[in-house]
Amino acid sequence: MSRILLAEDDNDMRRFLAKALENAGYDVVSFDNGMSAYERIREEPFTLLLTDIVMPEMDGIELARRATQLDPDLKVMFITGFAAVALNPDSNAPKDAKVLSKPFHLRDLVSEVERMLAA
Repeated sequence: MSRILLAEDDNDMRRFLAKALENAGYDVVSFDNGMSAYERIREEPFTLLLTDIVMPEMDGIELARRATQLDPDLKVMFITGFAAVALNPDSNAPKDAKVLSKPFHLRDLVSEVERMLAA
């Protein structure tokens, strides 16, 4: 089963996303900040990192950069209201990361995740 690490500092959004992904059959572990998510990813493997970009302590790009150094096979998807930030070539974001801009429908999220995990 694919395991998803979700990092999103907005509590309602995090619960909403986790529920949608769990309903789609994924095993989801969620955190409200990048630092906690990073600590967890150092302990066990995940298939996909789904992260907000703007978060306290460690932003999503830094989290993704560090996480993919630990596990080069980790797939990354950013969820953000700031798509331009993620796509900035100077940001050091993992090059094959996917960006899903807010607002989006949950079915769009689930189908993007399914596509990424099928690749």
